Amino acid sequence: MKKIIIVALMALVAAGAQAKGVVKPKGYIFGLSASFSDSTVYFTDIQALDSVWVEQKKETLLSRENYSAQLKNYFTSRGESHRTCLVVFSTKRKQVEKKFVKLKKLYTSGKKSYDVRFLGPDDFHFVTIDLKEIYSETVKKK
Repeated sequence: MKKIIIVALMALVAAGAQAKGVVKPKGYIFGLSASFSDSTVYFTDIQALDSVWVEQKKETLLSRENYSAQLKNYFTSRGESHRTCLVVFSTKRKQVEKKFVKLKKLYTSGKKSYDVRFLGPDDFHFVTIDLKEIYSETVKKK
């Protein structure tokens, strides 16, 4: 009996922990790629994404790891498979611009010298990920 109660409680907790996804008409994103084996750091430009999926309460980008994977796959296709990639996202352009400037300053000023390079839209572009199947029960257009 105790096992059944524990399993039921775990199922309830897991169901409640699932983030509720909403679709926002627009979001802004940029990527950063660095490597521990060299001093070259790449920044993508700030890009607008249409119909982005965000977590309902905090407006954080859902499936962020898939956007990072897009950037990682770009570098892997260029023969640079050992790079660490991350993305910065917000539904407000000014917030993304602020973070972009802060990170750029971190890598362009200071004692350590980094080779900072920028990827334009012709080099790399993020593709919006549609999470309709995963979040079909909780979708709300805003």
